Parts: sequence; C-alpha cells; structure tokens
Amino acid sequence: MKFALHPHAGLDELVVSGEEYKYLIKVRRHGVGDVIVFRHRDNLHQEYSYILEHTDGRNGYFRLESSRESLCEAPKKLHIGWCIVDPKTIEKTLPMLMELGVAQITLIHCKRSQRNFRFDFDRFNRIMESAMMQCGRTSFIEFSETPDLSTFLNANPEAVVLDFGGEALNRNEEFETVVIGCEGGFDENERKLFENYRLRHFNLPMILRSETAVVAIASQNL
Repeated sequence: MKFALHPHAGLDELVVSGEEYKYLIKVRRHGVGDVIVFRHRDNLHQEYSYILEHTDGRNGYFRLESSRESLCEAPKKLHIGWCIVDPKTIEKTLPMLMELGVAQITLIHCKRSQRNFRFDFDRFNRIMESAMMQCGRTSFIEFSETPDLSTFLNANPEAVVLDFGGEALNRNEEFETVVIGCEGGFDENERKLFENYRLRHFNLPMILRSETAVVAIASQNL
C-alpha cells in the first residue's frame, strides 16, 4: 500500500477506525511509531505523513509529521473509446487500467452493445480508490459516455481503431486515443466509418476478448 485515503487528511491529528483501522493495524500490522502516508480525495496531489502514536483496540491515533506535494502519474495520457460491455467486465479490468495509467475511458453505445446496462460510477470510483492506494496513482480515470461510434470518431479524428484488418500494431507507434470494440466486434456499417482512420490489429492469430484487448493496448502505450 502506497498511501491511505482519509477525509480529514491534512489536519494535525487523525483518528482511524472501522474497516480502515482493521486493515492498517490487523492486516498490515502497523504499530506505534510507524509512519503512514495519507491523502485526501479532494487533493490527491498532496501527501501527508503521519506517525501512529497509540491505539485503543478500536481506533488508531495519528499525528502529522510532514506534508509535501507528490504526484504519481503515467507519462502518456491514453484515452480509450470502449464499446460498451458488461459493467462487471469493466469493474474487473479497472484496477489494471488504473495501474497502467489510462487517463480517460469513453463508453460508446455501439451496434452490438447490449442496451440494458446501467453504469454505477460511484462503484467505479470506489474500485479506483482501492487501486490507487495500492499502486500510488494520484488521479482517477475520467469516465464519460457517447451515444454512438460516429459521434466518438468525429470528436477524436486522430483515433486508432483496433479491429481485424489494417496493419499490425507497431510497438513504437504513437497514439493518444484508441477505439476497442465490444464482444462480437463492429458491424459492417460501423466499419464504413473507419475509412479515414488508422486501422490496426495485434500481430496474433488468436481472438482477444474485449477486456484483454483493452489491457493489451494500455500496456502497449507505456
């Protein structure tokens, strides 16, 4: 764990209780005298180092030792246009995308996307909070939705489209925005939109699941 989130981080004294206390004291086995870094959800770029002064079996009492501005961000800002898949698939993949530094995900309503999904963005934020505490990242992935593929492509004319055909993706190729299809891929009317875009595929004979392709493309952009 790189840091813990606390709603009162920055005050001279902190009290940690409940599940956070169990995790820090019972699971990670921190003891009196240990220094633990905390951050505030609304000011993630500032880290606060606290010393654990004592516990009473239910609460941990911390005193502020120092603070400093400290950012942990990926050097490249990748924007993924992800044709909508099951939210459970997104939730499962989200910690890896946090670790890989993905900056933005736009969920695209494509022809072959299922239409009955609702996205719990509060749950996405909780998953991202857990991931950032483990990996040290100091920003959330920005989520948005767009009604169709045409709208996304018009707004992102430099996007790379990951699909069968086109050229094999070069390891050194630069891109800031990429489109990933849903399960079942793009339909033929959507493929007609790709004429003026860079069409790429992984140099593999296997067919990747949507979430595998998302992780692979995020890794490619490191």
